[in-house]
Amino acid sequence: MKSGFVSIVGRPNVGKSTLMNKVIGEKIAIVSDKPQTTRTRIQGIYTSGDGQIIFIDTPGIHKPRHLLGEYMVKVSTRSLEEVDLIYYMTDVSRPFGGGEQFILNQLKDAAVPIFLLVNKIDLADEARVQAHIRDFTSYMSFAEIISLSATEGTNVEGLLGKTYAYLPEGPLYYPEDDLTDQPVSFIAAELIREKALILTRDEVPHSLAVEIEEFDSESQTKIYLRAVIYTERDSQKGIIIGKNGQMLRSIGEKSRQDIEAMLGRPVYLDLWVKVKKNWRDNEVNLKQLGYRFSGGDYK
Repeated sequence: MKSGFVSIVGRPNVGKSTLMNKVIGEKIAIVSDKPQTTRTRIQGIYTSGDGQIIFIDTPGIHKPRHLLGEYMVKVSTRSLEEVDLIYYMTDVSRPFGGGEQFILNQLKDAAVPIFLLVNKIDLADEARVQAHIRDFTSYMSFAEIISLSATEGTNVEGLLGKTYAYLPEGPLYYPEDDLTDQPVSFIAAELIREKALILTRDEVPHSLAVEIEEFDSESQTKIYLRAVIYTERDSQKGIIIGKNGQMLRSIGEKSRQDIEAMLGRPVYLDLWVKVKKNWRDNEVNLKQLGYRFSGGDYK
């Protein structure tokens, strides 16, 4: 049996979460077209007859503008130290630039093999794909180079085969039926945040956080779930609630459908909106909302 940990790194919005969800076959990490949707480390567990791969989906590496951004970048860079293999994922439709050079400089001293994953090949012709690859291989070498489409699943099976070839022999770290190490409450909060990201305008998404205040599954009929969407300003709270509460109802309805699909039971979702001013730059608020390293402080 082969088993090991694989970190998926790259710039924001290159498809890291989409790839992990495609491999696992379930929505483990939320997805939207907004940059920096993923904010913390999320593990997805893939088990097959060949062994077990634990994927670590990380926030996109970017220039931080607040404490939350600093936390996100540190989560990503720390993940490089704890794995057996690194996927560096790129978007073939985006040009090579300073952001890519910054990440490559972080990867140059990595002690494990690095795969270059060229994603979104469904949006480019072969000439563009090859030019994209040359931009990266002129900067450093990679153990493997794989072109794929995370959305359509193109070449994903081949990627898994090559991944097993590089992983060490070892035991299963998790039971075969496990798909993630994240608690249900975390995934529920993320699903709510995903719907808010998708439905709200550009000035709101980055200022949102979701906290599950109560999760009661004892009832024989419906699971009771009370959640709070936090914004940084009163004006953002108004947008989330919407005219006559319509936006909040839409967020709640779409979230509830996904949460019920995940849990396999009816859910009563009690959804609230509160203002927590400048929470992204407040250390106490960040820790309250779960943004911390398991090994200690996030700084």
